[in-house]
Amino acid sequence: MLSSSDFASASWELVIQVDHPNEEEQKDVTLRVSGDLHIGGVMLKLVEQINIAQDWSDFALWWEQKHCWLLKTHWTLDKCGVQADAKLLFTPQHKMLRLRLPNVKTVRLRVSFSAVVFRAVSDICRALNIRRAEEVSLLKPSGEYFKKKKRKEKNNKEPIIEDILSLECSPTNSGPPVSPGLYSRTMTPTYDPINGTPASSTMTWFSDSPLTEQNCSILAFSQPPQAPEALADMYQPRSLVDKAKLNAGWLDSSRSLMEQGIQEDEQLLLRFKYYTFFDLNPKYDAVRINQLYEQARWAILLEEIDCTEEEMLIFAALQYHISKLSLSTEIQDFTNESEVDEVEAALSNLEVTLEGGKADNTLEDITDIPKLADNLRLFRPKKLILKAFKQYWFVFKDTSIAYFKNKELEQGEPVEKLNLRGCEVVPDVNVAGRKFGIKLLIPVADGMNEVYLRCDHESQYAQWMAACILASKGKTMADSSYQPEVLNILSFLRMKNRNSASQVASGLENMDMNPECFVSPRCAKKHKSKQLAARILEAHQNVAQMPLVEAKLQFIQAWQSLPEFGLTYYLVRFKGSKKDDILGVSYNRLIRIDAATGIPITTWRFTNMKQWNVNWEIRQVAIEFDQNVSIAFTCLSADCKVVHEYIGGYIFLSTRSKDQNETLDEELFHKLTGGQE
Repeated sequence: MLSSSDFASASWELVIQVDHPNEEEQKDVTLRVSGDLHIGGVMLKLVEQINIAQDWSDFALWWEQKHCWLLKTHWTLDKCGVQADAKLLFTPQHKMLRLRLPNVKTVRLRVSFSAVVFRAVSDICRALNIRRAEEVSLLKPSGEYFKKKKRKEKNNKEPIIEDILSLECSPTNSGPPVSPGLYSRTMTPTYDPINGTPASSTMTWFSDSPLTEQNCSILAFSQPPQAPEALADMYQPRSLVDKAKLNAGWLDSSRSLMEQGIQEDEQLLLRFKYYTFFDLNPKYDAVRINQLYEQARWAILLEEIDCTEEEMLIFAALQYHISKLSLSTEIQDFTNESEVDEVEAALSNLEVTLEGGKADNTLEDITDIPKLADNLRLFRPKKLILKAFKQYWFVFKDTSIAYFKNKELEQGEPVEKLNLRGCEVVPDVNVAGRKFGIKLLIPVADGMNEVYLRCDHESQYAQWMAACILASKGKTMADSSYQPEVLNILSFLRMKNRNSASQVASGLENMDMNPECFVSPRCAKKHKSKQLAARILEAHQNVAQMPLVEAKLQFIQAWQSLPEFGLTYYLVRFKGSKKDDILGVSYNRLIRIDAATGIPITTWRFTNMKQWNVNWEIRQVAIEFDQNVSIAFTCLSADCKVVHEYIGGYIFLSTRSKDQNETLDEELFHKLTGGQE
């Protein structure tokens, strides 16, 4: 028999702070426990001692010193390592969080602070009607991000009250991160595919979404343009190093918000982190398309991505058109147009698949690889030589370009053969000046070879440019994406083709436009307001007939066609190097960039990657590629886990296919991004 003194020595006092929602101050509760008591038993004892009748099911124990949740309720205190000196907090797992969306709207909703960020973001996206949550993540901005805004607001005569959309009732704790049948291809359309308005009869196809039709409109429709003064205050000219610092704040997807020091009611940015937008569908993605459009719009306006003045005017014309349609109360209703029933469409797709339609396409892709052959002009930059283009006969086959002195010599040896796999393809176009150029940066052992090609007209340029883009990804012109790529390039060129003959809009229309709202402050300073308005309206002629959602998609496509699109920058030091470089991470490659000049030095494709890992002791990322190429670098502008997760995340996203019924392998994501061997 144990005496009372023996029992006392086997048990000890544990002090637990209780974060009671109805009281301002946390209260300490002392329990007598023993090491073999499991976590669930501790919580049961605690609730009995508090003796307040309420739902405690969302509460869990947080261990302050170890910075972790004690969620395995069957584990004993001994197994967890909890002793008498442990500081434990009994607190709700779901807390309020403020999220600044890409459209600069802030939503306030209840989010899990105990689930890993990957799962928490899935729940947030379900609440906001945003499909493909794996492309989205949370960014903790630098301290000045919100402070700067507040300082500006103090200068205003009237205090600005931030407009917060409250979704407090949001049940983001329900269900698995992504329900298997949530995005069935046969589901009823949620939005009008033409103008993006919610289809009220099926408004809550996310059955647990707290969005009302009105709230959904706030997220699915673009906001009125910012005043030029506000835009000028937000604008900061940024070098590549400055851009690298902006990307330091991405949260770790494999850890919870609480583990990363996020406080209740803190403000974070919800952003599209990975630039691979899978299966954008106007029928279901009005919120996703609008938020993507807004993220692209702000990237252009604040010059987070570079574009030419000609391109800036296209973006301005599309913004003007979208803002006009969004403000109009008389948005045309095209819903009466004949539509193929969703179930019928799905059945016919199934029929085609069963009949082997898919196999036919595959055979077509591999048996008949087309080629391009035409006269183009070529230039290789060399020091102290003027830019002189020389004409050759070019033949594009598979993923290579060969060029000959003339057509008759095509069967012989080429002057040179260029393998475009893994190269950088940059447009060099001025439609008004009838200049249609392609700049190729071809990787070689000691860096990049620079080659310029010049085409004669739009059609030739679109074909060769599309072929170069596909070849850089290791694809041929037989790929099914070749024709859509050609059409995308042509449609963008047509938008750039300013129709000077057409009468620009009347003076009244000039009056209702504030052109400085639609271009970057630097661009606005170069032109007088009337001149800028006239040029935007001139460009607007080419897009004036576009429906709202199509215009947003066109804006997103134009953004995707910019040379710098999808590059996320980090300041790194490569092993063996004496100076810092910029590492650009994209959806299919890594680029080493000279930090001083911004010129690409080397490109490495993910397709050639054999393995990558992190040496956590020295915080170094090491990557091995084919042909015995290996690189290693330490990250200076962010934690190495952030860069490692970016690389693994892109490789994870490349495994998606429409046949998966859109379920995600969360375990694979953590395996690819966790950095563990």
